[in-house]
Amino acid sequence: MKSLLAAIVGLTIVAFTDPAAAYMVEIATSIPVASAVDDAHLKEAIESAIDDVLHHAIAFTPTVVTLQTARLIGDRIYILLLIADGEGEEMMKKLSAED
Repeated sequence: MKSLLAAIVGLTIVAFTDPAAAYMVEIATSIPVASAVDDAHLKEAIESAIDDVLHHAIAFTPTVVTLQTARLIGDRIYILLLIADGEGEEMMKKLSAED
């Protein structure tokens, strides 16, 4: 009986809640240090890595891409990106306003 009641409550919650409409993703990628010979090559390598993430790892159309951090570890530069769609961008603004 308790299982039936729990199932009914769970289905009721699922039936009457709206799915989240905002998409926000934090994703890591990397580039080889050898591609960062000078500023122009570094910029090109970073843009290429970001384009690769946007075309192959993200299933929504982003409106904002933010570089969170970049770290040099060994012979690679690791890049952490925050990517969001329009609703995710609004959520980011609300969250940063609360801080």
